[in-house]
Amino acid sequence: MLILTLVTTALSLLTPLIMRDLIDRTLPERNLSRLIMLIVGLLTIPLLTGALNVWQRQLNARVGEGVVYDLRTALFSHLQRMSLSFFTHTKVGEMMSRINNDVVGAQNAISNTFVNIIISFIQTVVLLSVMFTLEWRLTLISIAILPLFLLAARRLGNRLREIARLQLDLTANMSAMMNEMLNISGALLVKLFGALTRKINASKNVPHGYAMAASSGL
Repeated sequence: MLILTLVTTALSLLTPLIMRDLIDRTLPERNLSRLIMLIVGLLTIPLLTGALNVWQRQLNARVGEGVVYDLRTALFSHLQRMSLSFFTHTKVGEMMSRINNDVVGAQNAISNTFVNIIISFIQTVVLLSVMFTLEWRLTLISIAILPLFLLAARRLGNRLREIARLQLDLTANMSAMMNEMLNISGALLVKLFGALTRKINASKNVPHGYAMAASSGL
């Protein structure tokens, strides 16, 4: 995946270099053979980039699903070794949420976020090198406003981390509640409490003497 990232980054940076050669040299010199070669290059680069992106996504999916499998297997094995007291104090829905939702979040961090960080870093280094080669003054002006974006990204990242943690906790609570309410014992308990509430509400709508008679079985 890293090699494919380097190759696709290099291909994406060839387009502005080809355009510079096309405008600065090929068209003023009226070089037809060079013009045809550059046009072929401009048509070939998107095709190669698309094919490499498909291959990279296949590898990314394979790595991501492998991470999910390994994490779930390790977590399930770890839960099997826990004591009985752990299961008496931990809700089943929360454990199911950890195995299903939290593992998928870790998979996204490894297969998407980590890869995007590497790609962005490589693209930044190569792009700055090309920009300094073309026009160093405009490059310095572009870099001067970079700290503003970094400050905003840092503040937003801290906020997003808190929201993501809260989302995982709420999902675990929801899974625990659904697991407790939708199993047979939980469903019976909910229906019994619901029937009791209806009887209490019904008794409030009848005269006191009839309610006493109904409660005594008369």
